[in-house]
Amino acid sequence: MSSRLARLPAGRRTKWLVLIAWLVLLGAGGALGGKLQSVTQNNADAYLPGSAEATQVIKLQDRVHKDDSVLAVVSYERRSGITATDQAYARSAAARIGDLPRAGQVVGPFVSKDGQAMQVFVPIMGDGDVVIEAIDGLRKTVERGPPAGLDIRVTGPAGGLFDLVKVFSSIDGTLLLVTLAVVIVMLLLTYRSPFLWFVPLISAGSAYMLSQGVVYLLAKAGLTVSGQSAGILAVLVFGAGTDYALLIIARYREELHRHEDKHEAMALALRRAGPAVLASGATVTVGLLCLLIAELNSTSGLGPVGAAGVLCALAAMTTLLPALLVALPRGVFWPVVPRYDPRYADEPDALEKEHGVWGQVARFVSARPRFVWAGTAVLLGVLALGLMSLTVGPMSNAGQFVGTPDSVVGERVIARHFAAGTGSPALVIGPNAPGLRDAIAGTRGVADVGRPITGNGYAQYEATLSDAPDSQAARDTVDRLRASVHPLDAKVGGTTAINLDTQRAAVHDNKLIIPVVLGVVLVILVLLLRALVAPLLLMMTVVLSFAASLGVCGLVFTHVFGFEGVDSGFPLTIFIFLVALGVDYNIFLMTRVREESQRLGTRRGILRGLTVTGGVITSAGVVLAATFAALATLPLTQLVEMAFAVAFGVLLDTLLVRSLLVPALAYDLGGRIWWPGGLRDVRRQEDEPRIPESIG
Repeated sequence: MSSRLARLPAGRRTKWLVLIAWLVLLGAGGALGGKLQSVTQNNADAYLPGSAEATQVIKLQDRVHKDDSVLAVVSYERRSGITATDQAYARSAAARIGDLPRAGQVVGPFVSKDGQAMQVFVPIMGDGDVVIEAIDGLRKTVERGPPAGLDIRVTGPAGGLFDLVKVFSSIDGTLLLVTLAVVIVMLLLTYRSPFLWFVPLISAGSAYMLSQGVVYLLAKAGLTVSGQSAGILAVLVFGAGTDYALLIIARYREELHRHEDKHEAMALALRRAGPAVLASGATVTVGLLCLLIAELNSTSGLGPVGAAGVLCALAAMTTLLPALLVALPRGVFWPVVPRYDPRYADEPDALEKEHGVWGQVARFVSARPRFVWAGTAVLLGVLALGLMSLTVGPMSNAGQFVGTPDSVVGERVIARHFAAGTGSPALVIGPNAPGLRDAIAGTRGVADVGRPITGNGYAQYEATLSDAPDSQAARDTVDRLRASVHPLDAKVGGTTAINLDTQRAAVHDNKLIIPVVLGVVLVILVLLLRALVAPLLLMMTVVLSFAASLGVCGLVFTHVFGFEGVDSGFPLTIFIFLVALGVDYNIFLMTRVREESQRLGTRRGILRGLTVTGGVITSAGVVLAATFAALATLPLTQLVEMAFAVAFGVLLDTLLVRSLLVPALAYDLGGRIWWPGGLRDVRRQEDEPRIPESIG
């Protein structure tokens, strides 16, 4: 960061201009951000690319007939057998349902062949919040005074959507409160000050308000923003923002020992820590923006949402945070107030005595560097073997939830007593020509074919599948069905087809985006460190850490949590967060190492950089891990898995990779780490084998 830019938020007068500017931004951002929930989308078909066959079927439906309905299925079950009273109640409930707003033509009740269950079909007209309100009214209607012992559930696509959106609707409240609580506790533990924690919290909260407004504008411009993306936005802004705050405050505190004027101390802190913070923010932002090339709209939408959050956090922590700190007296650090002492300016090693633990770590690394990096690499490799336990693929509806919501119980009732695909049929649309119905009915795995709906030369058939709509067998049936009807210019859609196309798009995105992100991050590191060996080394350690984290996830998810597996898009999402955020800590370390190496030589610079940054980077990693862990409070398997994977991966990267593996590798290589740059020619003290006793 240039001296002029660094002095803007740190200036005696300009700090007030910065604070006023943020008040204006927050007024606009807060007003727009309050509308974000109204533009989020949680329908599965909204996430698919336009080229997907299931998406094309949705568009073709409008040509056949305009139908904006979502099907709800009411299941009734009595294991001892449905009674006449049960049937009478179901018929009366069906009549009441027909009077509900947004309810279409009610069909049923139908009694199963074994006589133990009934089902009623209710089309719900509309989407989004309309469906949620309608399902809520439907559940109240069917549960009004039923016969004792009759189990009633609302399932089908509309019931599943209700349970899913119900979880996402709690994100803005529950997740934000949990995230705030986690950040406050971690800041109190880090600073042990009753005042200082409030400054980064205000800055992060301001960044979050601004980012919500930005994301709302992006959504209005056509970006797909899901409830999950909105939840991750809060975690990412508070997590990354707090990390940047910890780094800047630590450098500010260091400079306060050396400079009597707090404004000068902050300007120097920003100028010296700024490049690392800006490079970190750029790495995460560019990594997230690589998601724009994804086929899945949900994945490509997450990129700009996350990037907007990181950029707002970066802006807040490099402008608002410094302005607030210099507007406050040194006493904000109480009870450990950094006092000016000329000794710190005259003796550079004096400050390092405050980092005793990390001085010991540095001496441990320097004593046997090859043993340290080889040992940690082997450990990470062993952890990566857990990948053999990780099941990647589409998850069943039941597997998406932690717990068993109403729609999942109802789905199991339908599968026990009716054709498992009842309520979620495959939709086949093609030219209204002879032979289409026979092609559908003759496909293995199709239990029944309904009457066609025709219009504008097209015919739409509903094909009930023999297997549960979220099963692999049902997806195989969709493939066979497509092979049967494609020669007739027909296409296959529906819930199962949407899930199948989503899975295939996710696999495509994994193969395309992961190499692109690696390449982009490598270029950023080369430009930042002005070397080739160091960036390649950092990338290899981060990838090894990512593999180890996924390996542990495979073991924990399968043998501890008992999850089915992970969604097809899980590896890419976790890769983006772990690689981008993992490189962050290496950037923080290596930029300081480069700074110290220019004065001391490479090997001493590595040890001094590790010593003086160890505490703050570890604190930042713990805060970020704890912040992402807040996602585990929501009862969705995908979010719990993400919470564990990112939290564990960040801790692994912070405590093992950045503290031992990277410094040991760099120390072993010495000045060669800066090849082909010229830094390796600066002071040949890298040949000194041990760290001086003055460090630590």
